[in-house]
Amino acid sequence: MTEEFHRIRRLPPYVFAEVNKAKASARARGEDIIDLGMGNPDTPTPSHIVQKLVETVADPRAHRYSVSRGIPGLRRALAGYYERRFNVGLDPETEVIATLGSKEGLANLAAAITSPGDTILVPNPSYPIHQFGFIIAGASVRSIPATPDEEMLRALERAVHHSVPKPTALIVNFPSNPTAYVADLDFYRELVAFARRHEIWIMSDLAYAEIYFGDRVPPSILEVPGAKDIAVEFTSLSKTYSMAGWRMGFAAGNPRLIAALTRIKSYLDYGAFTPIQVAAVAALSGPQDCVAEIRNIYRERRDVLIRGLHAAGWDVPSPEGSMFAWAPIPEKFREMGSVGFSKLLLKEAGVAVAPGLGFGEHGEGFVRIGLVENTQRLRQATRAIRHFMSAHNAAAPAPRRDPAVTDSVS
Repeated sequence: MTEEFHRIRRLPPYVFAEVNKAKASARARGEDIIDLGMGNPDTPTPSHIVQKLVETVADPRAHRYSVSRGIPGLRRALAGYYERRFNVGLDPETEVIATLGSKEGLANLAAAITSPGDTILVPNPSYPIHQFGFIIAGASVRSIPATPDEEMLRALERAVHHSVPKPTALIVNFPSNPTAYVADLDFYRELVAFARRHEIWIMSDLAYAEIYFGDRVPPSILEVPGAKDIAVEFTSLSKTYSMAGWRMGFAAGNPRLIAALTRIKSYLDYGAFTPIQVAAVAALSGPQDCVAEIRNIYRERRDVLIRGLHAAGWDVPSPEGSMFAWAPIPEKFREMGSVGFSKLLLKEAGVAVAPGLGFGEHGEGFVRIGLVENTQRLRQATRAIRHFMSAHNAAAPAPRRDPAVTDSVS
């Protein structure tokens, strides 16, 4: 009985473990580590949401088992959000389900619809659960390009014609974690047309719908006519309302997929704690000024980070959305790979980032930098990176100023 269990054998070693171990050791030695590696929001949850939680917790009836698919008021609130934000109508009874964060929903839907040996199409690089949720369920994953453009569409056509068996599902995630790519509605129209033509399910991860910085407001794939025939979309309150630890997410769209997820969840959980669900209603249906405020915080942080990295001689593209910058490893350090570079940056600059390899083999050559510290700490981080780059004679020529970074931030 020394062999690993079958499903565990299908999971590779956790790429982030080495960096996390080094980070923990540095902190144990008393070192000040600026942690930009994990996408963990540091801003407080808006007060009116917290107040609703506290108010509901005081009711003893709220401490009973809840409803696995979400209390009716919460499902109606999510449908109301889609109506206001995307002009998409949803039936709260058949087209909406609450999940314990979008990650749980994705993994359980994968388990519900996957047969061993199914082929699933997943962008590479991507958030780990996008591929490993299906790998755990017994599927085989075929990688496709992560860019929302013709390159991805051509790869999808090739995948249909050269995969055995034919793909059954496709995962997309825009604004993307980790790459920060943003898709437009025209791209989703082509994607929906492709999926309907080839009878392939689409699972869209829209967790960063409200974290965007330019004029391109991220759309929902469900805005495309006919999308609900083949698509389900996952959203989350984690980033929009700084509620990551509350674990409150949703799936919405195709009734058959929602029914499959509802059925499998009915065997696995009793839903989120009722006071959290009630507070989530307050988030979705209450004042929305906080959403713009949180977005502006991330915009300011993005500008500070990108300007500071450029000043250090590290040419990093300015993200249009999400709470991350997807940074190509400076040429001087490229041969050591993303894990080696992340460990060196942690050791010598005291800045933790996420190695791109952790998001798939095509993430190698990049690191993900989170906008998860205040502007003062980000300036401290970029100063440390500047000294690090200078010590290694690694600074590239100062890049041309990125117009996406505003002049208002010094």
